[in-house]
Amino acid sequence: MAIKSKPRVKAPSEAKAGEIIEIKTLISHEMESGQRKDSTGKPIPRAIINKFTAAFNGKTFFEADWFTSISANPYQAFFYKASESGEFTFTWKDDDGSEQTASAKLTVA
Repeated sequence: MAIKSKPRVKAPSEAKAGEIIEIKTLISHEMESGQRKDSTGKPIPRAIINKFTAAFNGKTFFEADWFTSISANPYQAFFYKASESGEFTFTWKDDDGSEQTASAKLTVA
């Protein structure tokens, strides 16, 4: 199951130097655990987003490894200390190798 939805990111576009900002991300995904069976009794293959990465100006600052217990449509929130202007890049990786990315710019005044 490839990631088909557009991720949503909520991050401030401006911050003061040294300010701690909150970043919220959400992506729609069914997150099939591999534990269920279809109507014929065959196991439904696992299909989850197994890795989330956040980077700023190309440098990773947050990573999360997700496993079968993660809920559908995973929401991830975290904090970042603003020190310079640049761009956030967020990446979600699925079991089948597909990736979805989103970005957000930050201006530090």
